[in-house]
Amino acid sequence: MTAHVTLALPLLIALVAMALAFDFLNGLHDSANSIATVVSTRLLTPAQAVLFAAVFNFAAYWTFGLKVAETVGKGIINKDVVTPQVIFGALVGAMAWNVITWWRGIPSSSSHALIGGLLGAGLCHAGPKAIVWGGVTKTTAAIVLSPVLGLVVSMLLVLVTAWLFARTSAAAAETVFKRLHLVSAAAYSLGHGANDAQKTMGIIAVLLYSQGFGGHDHAFHVPGWVVLGCYMAMGLGTLSGGWKIIETMGSRITRLDQHNGFCASAAGSIMLFVASAFGIPVSTTHTITGCVVGVGAARRASAVRWNVAQRIVVAWLITLPASAAVAAAFYWLASLF
Repeated sequence: MTAHVTLALPLLIALVAMALAFDFLNGLHDSANSIATVVSTRLLTPAQAVLFAAVFNFAAYWTFGLKVAETVGKGIINKDVVTPQVIFGALVGAMAWNVITWWRGIPSSSSHALIGGLLGAGLCHAGPKAIVWGGVTKTTAAIVLSPVLGLVVSMLLVLVTAWLFARTSAAAAETVFKRLHLVSAAAYSLGHGANDAQKTMGIIAVLLYSQGFGGHDHAFHVPGWVVLGCYMAMGLGTLSGGWKIIETMGSRITRLDQHNGFCASAAGSIMLFVASAFGIPVSTTHTITGCVVGVGAARRASAVRWNVAQRIVVAWLITLPASAAVAAAFYWLASLF
């Protein structure tokens, strides 16, 4: 085992660096999730917003456990069939899809691109026995449930807060919702860091496990340096922004004011906190999109640009198979060497 680990060390370092690059890209791609509402409502400038989101992404390091990392690391494909080629294929599949959708300004899911990448490479390597069906079922169910529940919760928040502030002057309500919106955006960024950064932690942890770096008892675990590194990479990615997707999320689906921005980000943060507590790797993109559609629909159905929402849903549907196909191709190429 020792000789094998020594020989694999350069490859191992390269794959860890690649995983951290994916985490950086995830922060870049998904920064819009955290800051689109505060930017589009002019509560913060874009520069202030990305710094704000990056700080709270990183703050998740001290706030949440590692249940999502464990689900991704050993609950999607069997940890005992993972090889460096599988991880390479999964990461390339996810990163390729992220770059394509970022370039086109489509808010697709980095999370499900990574899950699709794992499934595609894992199936190529070991066939159906590689799949952990319980984890896959839980994750794919969240593809549907997270945006739908986000939509419902955000609509309820709009209705409840509108009733509570019915006798408050417009100026006073605006002042209150500005403050609440900032708090809810911070909570959403915290939830985003907790859920999304942990997915890359799971990838690195299972890679280390596959190479014999499982600690003194050779069991699956997430080392502290991996946790810290992933939160730092995501925070730096968030600092780099994602302006095309911000435009789609913040204004093209529906127009937001401080009240609606607060309701959307508050509903999204509730969904992410619950999912992270149960170790479910949900899509932060799907979740906040459902919430933004919900606050628009709470005003009136015509307030939502349904053609834009439809385009986003199509991207959601093809994310898993597209990233799985790319991952399978790159796994096959890597296995030739």
